[in-house]
This record gives sequence, C-alpha cells and structure tokens, in this order.
Amino acid sequence: MEYIYKTVLKKARTELTIEKSRFITTIKPCETREEVDAFFAEIRSEFKDATHNVPAFVLGNKMELKWASDDGEPQGTSGPPILKVLESKGLTNLALVVTRYFGGVKLGTGGLVRAYSKSAEQAILESGIAGAALFRSQRMALDYSDYNRFVSYKFPEDIRNGMILGEPAFTDKVELDISCHESILDDVKRIVSDITNGGTILDEGEEKVMRFALTITT
Repeated sequence: MEYIYKTVLKKARTELTIEKSRFITTIKPCETREEVDAFFAEIRSEFKDATHNVPAFVLGNKMELKWASDDGEPQGTSGPPILKVLESKGLTNLALVVTRYFGGVKLGTGGLVRAYSKSAEQAILESGIAGAALFRSQRMALDYSDYNRFVSYKFPEDIRNGMILGEPAFTDKVELDISCHESILDDVKRIVSDITNGGTILDEGEEKVMRFALTITT
C-alpha cells in the first residue's frame, strides 16, 4: 500500500544501561514544530534531574526540517548520531529525546556515539515503523446481525491493512467509523453492501493523513 512518508507508529520509551549510565529514550510522532517543542518541554520537565536530555527531530514529507542538539555532551557525539539513525531509516515527522543519567564511567567519543545510536534504534523498534497516507473517514449504522457479520468477515489482507476502525457505539444500531486508504475505498463500499444486502450506505467524511503499521523493520 502506497504512503506519503515513513514515520513511527506510536509514542514509546526504552531504556539501556551502558557502563552504569542509564539511557532512557522517548520517541513520538509529531506533525508540527509546536508539537515537537511541547514534547521536548514535557521530557525536560519529567527528567529535570538528568545529566543530559539529548533531542532530535525531523519534519516534513520530504524530511525538509531536521535538528539535533548534543545538550552538553561532547560535540557531535549524541545529537548528530541520533539524527543520522533517523535519516538512514528514512523517517520523518517525529521527535526523540535520549535522557542520560551519568553513571560515573566515561564512555569516550566512540562509546557515546554507539550508545546514543543504539538508544535511537531500540526506540524505533519499540514504537514500530508506520506509513502515513491519505485516508477517507466513513461512518455507517449497522443492525446488530450485520455488525456481527462485518466484524467476522475475512477481509483480504490488503484491504484489512488499509482500514482503521473506530470504537463502535451501541444503541438501537451499531454506529461505526471506518477510515479507509483511498486505494481500497470502492472495495470497502462493495463489501459493506454485500454484507448488508445493500441496506447500509457509508457516509463519507473528511480526508486526513493517518499512520498504519508497516511490516518492515528498517
């Protein structure tokens, strides 16, 4: 399934201990500089007693805006290696902070580069890699029997992977929001019509960029 850009799937946190130093990495998808700044402020507040809070971000569908800081570590040993990991994986619209609590053992230039690079890579794996694509929101109201048929329907893998289901609302009917990748929209409409014998029509909503999990790990 085609996507506009590659990013991380969700906010995640990992931790490594290297030569008695703790490296706590927090990563989060972000769409704007305002989101990035708020995220950095949140981490700095949470870990205000840390030795370093090393930040990095990439923004823009084509990775137009990039920035990192060493935050007091020797120049080029922390922020730039993190940014290099993000760039090498082609990831954008995300922010990351590696928080370090110094353990009393100096790692040296090479050791710091490896520690911060490994921390970034581990956080990316924990979050998962996602594609961001244009989805169209749809809303439908189903009879309970049709809803049961819908949720038990064996969708083809490409269609299943291109749908994001909202939480159902149970009243006299079951109201359900579906966000569909533009490439499968007609297929979803046809399947819903078949399941309900033409009794349910999808009401189209707005288009928005949404993230979906990719099966790659690089």
